[in-house]
Amino acid sequence: MTHVALLGDSVFDNARYVAGGPDVVAQLREALGSDGTASLLAVDGDVTGGVPGQLRRLPPEASHLVVSVGGNDALGFAHLLQQPARTVADGIRALGAAQEVFAERYAAMLDAVLAVGLPTVVCTIYDTNPAEPGHAVIRSGIALFNDCITRAAFARGVPVIDLRLVCDEAADYANPIEPSVQGGRKIATTIAATVLGRAPSSPVHRRR
Repeated sequence: MTHVALLGDSVFDNARYVAGGPDVVAQLREALGSDGTASLLAVDGDVTGGVPGQLRRLPPEASHLVVSVGGNDALGFAHLLQQPARTVADGIRALGAAQEVFAERYAAMLDAVLAVGLPTVVCTIYDTNPAEPGHAVIRSGIALFNDCITRAAFARGVPVIDLRLVCDEAADYANPIEPSVQGGRKIATTIAATVLGRAPSSPVHRRR
């Protein structure tokens, strides 16, 4: 039986944000149906460095790992958006330094996950709620960190679910950074389709 273990942050551990509605792991179990089940190892608020600790709770029957992490790491660099820069190039250099730190942390996390030896899928960081002020700036900033995620994944042959394409409506968000019931359903459906080999082509990318 397929048993998906969810690793990462509040993108998966979103129960407290859905007002009693089904969270992502409950919706994933429903989406997998009789073909499988799911376990929640993700922890609201965790960063990439927390994922190896989550792996210590991995059920022995787990067959697939799905990781959605990095958004909280990116938030740790949000102050850079408020720093003055003399030129656009100076601003890019500051963001590039943050990107290098993120890339190193993400790669170390992903290597620890892959060392478990199970089929693994990673998710990008999604854009914030499109109705939020500053959405355009946040979307552009997040792209720097998503580049690190896709590079790390494709270099290791790991499929990527692009959550920017999955959660593309304001109703997909319970607040600026956590998925609503609707967003969770879309995430769960995409994960189930991916691990069961039925994934639509648009939100899932594999290195060719």
